[in-house]
Amino acid sequence: MSFQIQKVRSKSQVDAFHELPGRLHAESKWYRPPFRFEVENVFDEEKNERFQKGGSCERFLVYDGDLVVGRFALFTDPEKDKAYDPKLGGIGFIEMENDPGIATAVIDFAREWHSKKGYAGFRGPINFGENDTFWGILINGFEDHNVYGMLYHQEYYEGLIEQTQPEKFDDLYMYQLQMDQPLPERLLRIAERVRSRENIEIRPIDKKNLLQDGELIRQVYNRAFQDQIIQEREEEFIGISEETIRQMVKKLKPVLMPETSPIVFVDGEPASFLVSVPDLHEISAQTKGKLKWWHLPKLIGFRKRAQKFRPLAFGTDPKYRGRGLESLVFIEGVKWTRRYYPNIKVLEGGFVSEKNWIMRRSLEALGCETAKTYRVYKWMCG
Repeated sequence: MSFQIQKVRSKSQVDAFHELPGRLHAESKWYRPPFRFEVENVFDEEKNERFQKGGSCERFLVYDGDLVVGRFALFTDPEKDKAYDPKLGGIGFIEMENDPGIATAVIDFAREWHSKKGYAGFRGPINFGENDTFWGILINGFEDHNVYGMLYHQEYYEGLIEQTQPEKFDDLYMYQLQMDQPLPERLLRIAERVRSRENIEIRPIDKKNLLQDGELIRQVYNRAFQDQIIQEREEEFIGISEETIRQMVKKLKPVLMPETSPIVFVDGEPASFLVSVPDLHEISAQTKGKLKWWHLPKLIGFRKRAQKFRPLAFGTDPKYRGRGLESLVFIEGVKWTRRYYPNIKVLEGGFVSEKNWIMRRSLEALGCETAKTYRVYKWMCG
């Protein structure tokens, strides 16, 4: 069968890009759409700073006659791509009907597109922007809702992609903690010992001064991820900019749950943090991914109704590692969450590379268990 691939140009094609997943997953009780405006922000040259950094991005629809049967996006991002030798571009937002011919057409098109731009290959599914949202194909954990920032795929996606003969690039794990389970006694003792020190202060993020706290977190995060024990995790890290923090603050302020997001200070200096948000897909499932003014009442009190939350970012300044700050941040965050948001049943987060054995071991020591696996592949153009 011959499929036609067209670049998304018109408003009707943008609509089709968003409507396809809902049609493909209509029979799945686990699928929850991301907010349309957040996906659109990825492709907005004014809102996604990767364009200003020299990146390029195009998205496409796959047609069978007049019917849209697939979609995908292709990216180049010089700052990130140069981390690989030979350099690799990207593919993402893959959705398709259960037909191997569609997957073959998509990957063949992506090979030609990247080759014309001088790339040796490409990796994906990835996102043209943030590294912790819209990444990977779900290959394990199908009988659960996709948490905020993550996509859902049916089991056939893995098979369709595998038949295009890619290499595995990375597996990334989402971890869960059931909020009613006891916390490990050893970590409780460590957290209590660290908290009792006179030079240690821990407090929730201050919503009244969110930009200031956001800047403190940005500094700790950048220092933490520029100096990682696992060298492979530094490959694509380029740091969070002040503009990114401003955008995140604007987006998350209405739903941020301060007591789930502690910051630790050592001698008055920010040293470790955890930032979490409620699972906003609980709302997007009701609005079919849209967020109009008449949906805003659904946000009122949502923090108290949410049943799952996701830690988005976690980090410790390298000079304070090994002092138990990570245990303190996590333990206090869980305790505060239980106290202030008793409706929360599950923590789901991590999105940890299989290569990052230190973080995986730490999460497992905290009582977290692997809930989902997302896979990223690599294709060469030659």
